[in-house]
Amino acid sequence: MHRIAATMQGHGYDVLLVGRKRKDSVTGKPQPFQQKRLSCLFSKGFLFYAAYNFRLFFFLLFQQADIICAIDLDTILPVYFVTALKRKKRVYDAHELFTEQKEVITRPFIHSVWLAVEKFAVPKFRSGYTVNDFIAGELQRRYGVSYIVVRNLPALTILPAGQVQNEKWVLYQGAVNEGRCFETLIPAMKEVNAKLVIVGKGNFFEQTRGLIKQNKLESKVVLRGYLSPDELVRFTPSAYIGLTLFESEGMNQYYSLANRFFDYIMAGIPQVCVNYPEYAAINDQYNIAYLINDTEPQTIAYALNNLLADDVLYEQLRLNCVKARAVLNWENEQHTLIGLYKSL
Repeated sequence: MHRIAATMQGHGYDVLLVGRKRKDSVTGKPQPFQQKRLSCLFSKGFLFYAAYNFRLFFFLLFQQADIICAIDLDTILPVYFVTALKRKKRVYDAHELFTEQKEVITRPFIHSVWLAVEKFAVPKFRSGYTVNDFIAGELQRRYGVSYIVVRNLPALTILPAGQVQNEKWVLYQGAVNEGRCFETLIPAMKEVNAKLVIVGKGNFFEQTRGLIKQNKLESKVVLRGYLSPDELVRFTPSAYIGLTLFESEGMNQYYSLANRFFDYIMAGIPQVCVNYPEYAAINDQYNIAYLINDTEPQTIAYALNNLLADDVLYEQLRLNCVKARAVLNWENEQHTLIGLYKSL
């Protein structure tokens, strides 16, 4: 969101990024765009979503804006009602197939509620963008909307020169959520001769902590929690291998195209990644990852150990990352986003 907001601000738009303030939120750094965090009495569940949508509606109602963009389904209703009342233009940014997340599809009532929201609201957002071709095609099939693809590519950075890695260690960065294979990744680390560092938090964070304790891996698996975007950009290149893992259950996981997949490429580090369609298509072109066909503990462990031991394979993938990052970056991708807003 910082990339998008800063890009639009840099192209002459006056941007306000609205988000949520959590109990553990760190103080936001000054940005070229305006920022506002809304506080809620509740932090999760139905009451949180109801309270946040209520607060967001009244906040937006009294803002002057030419265009309001909803990020995913959990902000789409306030944006729709405010833009309808004020006759303003609206855009939908579908970061994922929200109704196909594991934590949604495994809870029938919750799934039915979000599906009803999706069916009601998405057709009313004729302009929008999403992260890959499959999601764009699925939204068009369901609701007849033609969204462009704007991938969540990182900004081009300078790689550390001559960095010497005294220790080979494995990095998972991103949301620590259901469906990210922590149930199999943590046991797999018993067989891997390297440390695992997990950066991020999410709805499966405490369960992951429990899995680490259950498998007696407290000295081998480190939970770092949140890092700021600037800290993460500096931290990621120091890893030896990255991880992009998703369960195959659920359309959202199987057809995902995660930020971390591109972040590892930008950092110049090979990764172990699930062999799902969107990742395979990019890997066929650039050969930057070690793809695995399932996420069983022995499969993850074998892939990590192979990449840790095979210096020739590792160096080939690393050099391919360095080449790919010159193409797969935000400086190239941003023009598609700017074009959409210019057309509005």
